[in-house]
Amino acid sequence: MTTFLQQLFNALALGGVYALVALGLTLVYGVMRVPNFAHGGLYMLGAYLTFAGLTLLKISYVPALLLSAVVVALLAALMERVIFYPLRNAPHVHPMIAALGVLFFLEALIAHPAVFGPDFKQIAEPVPGIATIAGVVITWQRLIVIAASVAAMLGLNFFLKRTLTGATIEAMAQNREGARLVGINTDRVGMLTFAISGALAAIAASLIAPINSVTPSMGEVMNLKVFAIIILGGMGSVPGAIVGAFLLAFSEVFGGFYINLDFADVIGFAMLVLVLAIKPQGLFRRST
Repeated sequence: MTTFLQQLFNALALGGVYALVALGLTLVYGVMRVPNFAHGGLYMLGAYLTFAGLTLLKISYVPALLLSAVVVALLAALMERVIFYPLRNAPHVHPMIAALGVLFFLEALIAHPAVFGPDFKQIAEPVPGIATIAGVVITWQRLIVIAASVAAMLGLNFFLKRTLTGATIEAMAQNREGARLVGINTDRVGMLTFAISGALAAIAASLIAPINSVTPSMGEVMNLKVFAIIILGGMGSVPGAIVGAFLLAFSEVFGGFYINLDFADVIGFAMLVLVLAIKPQGLFRRST
């Protein structure tokens, strides 16, 4: 039982990270109808900016995380204005190719020897040591990841459901032309959605960075997983992104532990294929 609870905490931490990244991608797709393949690059950049804040600016972990989120949010908003806005009336493949170009550019930039280089980076845990909960030993960082990811998801839900600005995002996701006709500034909402998406990706990366190594290619792996998650949950569905994220995390963690760690990713994607074979439209309908 203790072993099971240990893996449960691991799955909750991993699922929280997946959910934050997937939520950002889901919001962008729901509002812009564009699969942002550069999202993994923003995730990777968030981890490196946190690393830079800790090592170069010598600030503590929380300010470094917040700085990373702000910078990536601004970069994501700029990316929407410079890249996606001019391509808004182009065929769908054009923004997809442009987004892939941004992803590869960010990877090459970070991996350049004059910037961070291709080597792995490690961020020290802000609260080292372990905690014991009901006989289960878990690192403080995983507890921080779980608490922070839940807080971020609750904050996003409050913003979307209880604020006027959040309501404009939901309105635009439901009907872009109708939102424009009632006076909503769709250009500003598009930029804001990208900014929120970038901030969520940066927060997720900064939370998991002290547990996993930071590498220029980490965005590609996350891209693959979050696209699988939003397809599993239903393209554009916020509840689907959360449920899909935790389903994938639980499949990876428990499948890797009880079957074979080398097949953790395979087990997760096998679960994806199985669910889509039963429900090709995904688990949820689009709700944003």
